Amino acid sequence: MTAGVAVCTALLLAFHRAVPGGPGSLLESFLPWLGVVVVVLLPLGAARRSALALIALLLPVAAWTYRFGPLLLPAPEPRAGGLVVVQHNVSDENTDPAGTARALARAEPGLIALQELVEPARTVYERTLARDYPYRTVRGTVGLWSKHPLSGARPLDIRPRGVTEEWERGLRAVAHTPRGEVAVYVAHLPSVRVGLSGLASSRRDESARLLGDAVAAEPTRRVVLLGDLNGTVHDRALAPLTDELNAARRGLSPSFPAAFPVARIDQVMARAATVESLRTLDATGSDHLPVLARITWE
Repeated sequence: MTAGVAVCTALLLAFHRAVPGGPGSLLESFLPWLGVVVVVLLPLGAARRSALALIALLLPVAAWTYRFGPLLLPAPEPRAGGLVVVQHNVSDENTDPAGTARALARAEPGLIALQELVEPARTVYERTLARDYPYRTVRGTVGLWSKHPLSGARPLDIRPRGVTEEWERGLRAVAHTPRGEVAVYVAHLPSVRVGLSGLASSRRDESARLLGDAVAAEPTRRVVLLGDLNGTVHDRALAPLTDELNAARRGLSPSFPAAFPVARIDQVMARAATVESLRTLDATGSDHLPVLARITWE
């Protein structure tokens, strides 16, 4: 029994794309948690003194280490000339927007991307961040604050079909950093529902495709995407983005829900650049944890 479960776990880790549809997307959203199966099975195999079970357990250990082990390695020393960014869904129910803004600014990033900006909290973020971040652009419920000049700011149409209400959850701007121009995308993809059939995510998936098309057509060579994508980088539905952009090399860092994070759905990705490391910051008044990433240019 133990050996059979170990082999199945290894197969799921190695061939998760073979699981179809919603169940496959749900599996990929929580793929790192398959490591818990190994932790549970190890003492069972030892208690039974089963050589076969212990040997079989090497399969999921190897598969998990191959896929996620590099993320656990220490982050490299920051290189000069890079860019530090913060991504945070601040929650439209956040009762302390000023405290949240101050907490993000203390990390001293060059860029801060926020989602779920609503009045009157939006005005509080603008006022609190104004001194350290003189450049900003806000479109609908998403915004970008920058230490560097911004140009070419415009809304990004990632609205899925069937959404008729007011819905602006994407923007694009160019940040003029000391190392050159970088196109910055800020996005908040639709939420998903978890059910017996897996993830109900058609709107999220369509919005991801639209965002991926926009990134693919972006003429600026360097691109940074900051967003609440409501999906992990292992989720096949985000392939339009992960095919175009690099994800973080270091840091598992689950960001949601803040009380007990189980998945990182807040992402920082880049093109013609490397996301060297990513980590979460302390909790704010949001149900998401902020994530901080260090980016170096190719």
